[in-house]
Amino acid sequence: MRKIVMLVIMAGILISTHIQLQAEEVKMEKINILKEIPYRDGGMGKRKLVDEDYLLVMQAALKPGQMVPQHNADSNVRILVIKGNVVVDLDGEKINASEGDIVPATPGTPMNIVNRSEENATFLIIKTPHPRMMKLHSGCGMK
Repeated sequence: MRKIVMLVIMAGILISTHIQLQAEEVKMEKINILKEIPYRDGGMGKRKLVDEDYLLVMQAALKPGQMVPQHNADSNVRILVIKGNVVVDLDGEKINASEGDIVPATPGTPMNIVNRSEENATFLIIKTPHPRMMKLHSGCGMK
């Protein structure tokens, strides 16, 4: 019994040390999502803010008339509008979203996002787990 307890304690220490070393390798920098918004003249602008196994956060920016093209959600998605107004189309259901609104989309949902207003719009796209993990675990029954 003592040997099992010691093995469990040692395993816990090793895992804790490994996690701490991984955390030290990741350099965290402050990001202001209201500065250097990635607007583009030729279409949707975007930038990655967080890119980890279980979390992907991107910022998208749309000028009036621009859109995120039709695609299927590749993870659990939340759209958080930071500035402006957009129309989020989830499988034909059009949802008007403005500053502060969060719109959820489940994996596989056909979707697009359009800025139909006269003002610029920017929003966060929050995906968890990261789509690469969804693909990795798709054969394991994970949704």
